[in-house]
Amino acid sequence: MNVSIPKSLILAGLALSGAAFAQTAAPAAPAPDYTLSYNAGVVTDYRYRGLTQSRQQAAVQGGIDFVHSSGFYVGTWATTIKWIKDGGGDAPVEIDFYGGYKGTAGAIGYDVGVLRYQYPGHDLVNSPNTTELYGAVTYSMFTLKYSHAISDLFGFDDSKNSYYVDLSAAFDLGNGWSLTPHIGYQKVKVDGDYSYTDYSLTLGKDLGSGWSASAALIGTDANKANYRTINDKFAGKTTVVVGIKYAF
Repeated sequence: MNVSIPKSLILAGLALSGAAFAQTAAPAAPAPDYTLSYNAGVVTDYRYRGLTQSRQQAAVQGGIDFVHSSGFYVGTWATTIKWIKDGGGDAPVEIDFYGGYKGTAGAIGYDVGVLRYQYPGHDLVNSPNTTELYGAVTYSMFTLKYSHAISDLFGFDDSKNSYYVDLSAAFDLGNGWSLTPHIGYQKVKVDGDYSYTDYSLTLGKDLGSGWSASAALIGTDANKANYRTINDKFAGKTTVVVGIKYAF
């Protein structure tokens, strides 16, 4: 049977049912106490503080991060490397472990923590395993970070209390694009000839769905005689590093 119902009655019924739904809808779920995130990627050259760690070849990388709503966090990150083998050791992977606390004081953000660089099975006479304490402050787009080695630094004998100072800025260019200039200074306590400045300019793009890409111009003023790869190339030569990463 076909019954004709006036449109005014249909609209009134919809309005009443919508109001009833709004009144009985479940409250929004509270924010979780913590987040657990993962990331994986590849770069054309693993550069750390301006120096190649992968003999100017590609590296595969990935990490896990646990962040609590209180501001405390812990995480681990790993990458393939070649410099330990080039030095006569036997560690194809670097594994980093870190933890700290992030907070704010007015317009200033801050971050303090500890970072351990581990090279399992390195077999080197001087251990490259390194522990650093770090602290950073952020204001607007600018971040200043100081890292202090409380162990010998990456295999340099008697290099405890070496430090690294890092100044960077983050510019949002819109439409998922970003530009990050950086300058840093690595002080190696054992010998001033090994201290150097590094710099970079990174263009980033958020590709959506967890994917991002980057291209970085990287260089240093490190002593070319002191920082050589096994194939006798300067480890701090100016280059462009391209990377892609997936976060989930």
